[in-house]
Amino acid sequence: MNFRGASRANASSGMGVADHSKNTFMELQRKKVHRYVIFKIDEKKKEVVVEKTGEPVEIYEDFTASLPDNDCRYAVYDFDFVTSENCQKSKIFFIAWSPSTSRIRAKMLYATSKERIRRELDGIHYEIQATDPTEMDLEVIRDRAN
Repeated sequence: MNFRGASRANASSGMGVADHSKNTFMELQRKKVHRYVIFKIDEKKKEVVVEKTGEPVEIYEDFTASLPDNDCRYAVYDFDFVTSENCQKSKIFFIAWSPSTSRIRAKMLYATSKERIRRELDGIHYEIQATDPTEMDLEVIRDRAN
């Protein structure tokens, strides 16, 4: 494969990830200043940007209520739990939200850009692909974390 072919393959690997998006994720991961971060694709800028962050005191229902009913998003959620040995733990979930009611173009755009953002956000423990709320309810998160 020649160099030109390699760059063309790279160009089709989806949107870029804004520095602010990476920094906001690091704030969640290292400093625990956010409970969750919701990202959206800005088609004009051709990059993934932060749409919303959740305060550390917010609960999982606040997070799920912040996702649109009929449009795709990426999100990270910092899930705190206590193990059976009574240890406090935290796991970071990456959620690719792609509801069945969203536009086909949006589903395709988010699907083709997912690997890029996943690579950029280093330190994610689990990934969930959800097309409806039941695929990412709290029980699913709890089961994956334990």
